[in-house]
Amino acid sequence: MRCPVCGFQDDKVIDSRVIKEGFGVRRRRECLACSHRFSTYESIIQSELKVVKRNNEREDFDADKLRRGIENACYKRPIDPEEINRVIDDVSQSLQRDFDREVASSEIGNRVMTALKQLDQVAYVRFASVYRKFHDVEEFINEIRSLK
Repeated sequence: MRCPVCGFQDDKVIDSRVIKEGFGVRRRRECLACSHRFSTYESIIQSELKVVKRNNEREDFDADKLRRGIENACYKRPIDPEEINRVIDDVSQSLQRDFDREVASSEIGNRVMTALKQLDQVAYVRFASVYRKFHDVEEFINEIRSLK
């Protein structure tokens, strides 16, 4: 690891702490040349999961895209940000665990909808309306009725 101040390649680890519920490590380091202290983070690099979209295009799984979709559905709802993080982590980890190389976008959408249905019904309907591409009010009303 190069020192961000002087570029020297030798350092010593002063402190290590587990982060992200055991899925990462934060290390505090000190440069042996200039004594500058800096932090590094280690985490597991998941296998490169590809998402197969409805039009058969393939793209890399992007947890940030998943986060944006879930956060948009939960916008201005009384939901603890930690709960949103938990949903994102649970969905991401279950996809990595259950799929080797490729996953259909519909599977991701179904897992998110299942999680949101348990978390907040309004967030669920918001996500479902975008994900299922409701074309009219009747489809929207039918989805709301199905929640009862």
